[in-house]
Amino acid sequence: MVGFSPFDLGELEDLKENVDLGGSILMLHAILSSVSPLCFIRSKTFRTLLRKGVCSFVQSQSLLPPPPASNFSEEVILEATIINLYCCRWHDLKKLSPAITDNIVRRVILQCQQSPQQALYFFQMTDHNRQQRKLSPLCVDINCLLIHVLIAGKMFDESLNLMKKLMQQGGIAPLNLLDSLGHVHANSWCKLAAYDALVRACTQLRASSNAHLVIKTLRGKGIMVSIHAWNNFLNCVLMLRQDVNEFWMMYDEMLAFGYVENINTFNLVILALCREFRLLEAFSVFSRLIKKGIEPNVVTLNMIVDGCCRKGDIALAFELINNFSDLFRSRIEPNCITYNSLVNGLCKAGEAAVGERLLREEMMKWGIKPNLRTYATLVDGFARQRKMDEALRLFNEMLDRGLIPNSSVYNSLINCFLKQGSVEYAWNILSSMIETLVFPDNFTYSILVEGCLRNGFVKEAFQYHHKMREEVPIRDIVSYNILINYLCKHSKIKEAKQLLANMITFGLFPDVITYTTLIDGYCKRYGVDDALQIYDGMVKYNQKPNLVTYNTILNGLCKEDSIEVASFVMTEMIRADLYVDVITYNTLMNAYCRKEYFDKAFSLYLQMRRHGIMETEATYNVLINYLCKSGFFQLAQDLLKEMLDRGILPDQITYTILMTLFSRHCSSNEVIELHDFLVLRGVIPDENAYNCIVSPLLERENVHITIF
Repeated sequence: MVGFSPFDLGELEDLKENVDLGGSILMLHAILSSVSPLCFIRSKTFRTLLRKGVCSFVQSQSLLPPPPASNFSEEVILEATIINLYCCRWHDLKKLSPAITDNIVRRVILQCQQSPQQALYFFQMTDHNRQQRKLSPLCVDINCLLIHVLIAGKMFDESLNLMKKLMQQGGIAPLNLLDSLGHVHANSWCKLAAYDALVRACTQLRASSNAHLVIKTLRGKGIMVSIHAWNNFLNCVLMLRQDVNEFWMMYDEMLAFGYVENINTFNLVILALCREFRLLEAFSVFSRLIKKGIEPNVVTLNMIVDGCCRKGDIALAFELINNFSDLFRSRIEPNCITYNSLVNGLCKAGEAAVGERLLREEMMKWGIKPNLRTYATLVDGFARQRKMDEALRLFNEMLDRGLIPNSSVYNSLINCFLKQGSVEYAWNILSSMIETLVFPDNFTYSILVEGCLRNGFVKEAFQYHHKMREEVPIRDIVSYNILINYLCKHSKIKEAKQLLANMITFGLFPDVITYTTLIDGYCKRYGVDDALQIYDGMVKYNQKPNLVTYNTILNGLCKEDSIEVASFVMTEMIRADLYVDVITYNTLMNAYCRKEYFDKAFSLYLQMRRHGIMETEATYNVLINYLCKSGFFQLAQDLLKEMLDRGILPDQITYTILMTLFSRHCSSNEVIELHDFLVLRGVIPDENAYNCIVSPLLERENVHITIF
């Protein structure tokens, strides 16, 4: 009777062992054509397979669409494929690959729903075989079918990787992928999980705009992604750090559509506020989540601790850690990330020694092992304080603990040795780095280029630049900008242009720093007219000028005494709501003072005050210098007192201006009194000015006292 197998279990095993199922399709057809394909269903072996869920030859209760009608030959190939897949006979399966159609792949995936790992392996092998034979890849619908199977089997990472591959390598648009995910599966729960996964895949590719497009498109169809998908999207927007306003806009949009925040949402909001130094508002959000009955986690603690450290309030961060475990009955305890934030905050505040004490005492008390980040931060902290012995001691301790330093640790040491002028030590660290198979990256080479130039090793700087170009696969323009800046400062504009051309030849394009550097070089070497041609090229190639660019042009105009043009440019900047800073004002004030336009200079000074821009030592130095040169010594002293009242300490330039000009036009007593006045208020005298002007006056005064 049709439907009953003539084989018992032993016969079927003999068939599997003796018949080359991956060989000739015709032979296989001849062997199997004597029995109905349904005979395999009734076999004890396949009943076992059914129980194991490896391959099912009957339509499951899943809501996946049934496979299309197929002819007998396809059934034979399908059954042979399933048997080989079950028996792990990869060689035979590979022989079958020329006969495996998209429909067979689809049916195999459907029948392997209970074994998603096996479905994935079969899919990958088939895809690889097609690539080798230079055939078209499996269609998007089959990919999406597998994605649903993987998600149902909780293989989320594999499903995300498949989505990212389709978008990155396959060039499939997110909305096309979304459409395919929707029509290959009827189960609404599985669809929602797949939609959430698609949003996450977009965020992992750092394509926040695509993620938002998917969310919006689904909303237009009446489908709402979960709060988890929104959290992934908001996290992506925040991590890209392009425009913090976008984060708040998207957050408001999420709330407007009725989503209820969970702890992960609140953590993101706290992180965003802390990055904007809005610590009080971050604490307010923390209070709100407590009132809502949502218990914070260690991530919440870490966000607020990091916010306190960014704000420079290390004491508050310590207090928060101590109170957190008491408040939540030790359910939330600090971890290594918590203490890394504290160590980082202390090192940035110049307290690397306190950071090390924190490592020795607090972390050990909690049983927290320091990681690579902990040591890297401390090494960098001591190196920035020029305490290289301490930095190297911690570096060696890190090695003793079995922690392998990364390029960032080596970069910190190399950078600080170069800043100290210890070029040989820096080169030794570089050699050690390469010997331990930690290869220099872009940052390493940029540090070496800049450090060598600073210490006069120009030839070596260019050698490191060429080496980077040959060895580092990911290229950036930082080292080019450093070299172009060096050449422009040394009036080697022709060489700078050649380097720029070389950069473009290698597929790298100038950025705003490159253009601004060239504009500054042209201003100093050829004049503002030639510099403005560079500016025109910058705008033409869609590089948006920044404040430094405009300040550079203003400085060039002022040095050519085109003060009215400079004033007009500044007025237009303000009118166009472009930010102007104290350097902008100081540049124009200095030009007015040089041309003895006293009223305009002080008018600009008052305008700056009205706009809330804080003056600097340079602001007062410009005005005091002009007043003294014009003989207004009392006004200069009044301005000096105002400077001190506003909490701005005069620097050595202020001291030199006052001592030089007062000594020419005022009595010795007035000069000495002014010197004493400045020193008592914490001003450190310029050594040369003191030795040339003040010291002789003091000696003369002492002789006068001795005589009389």
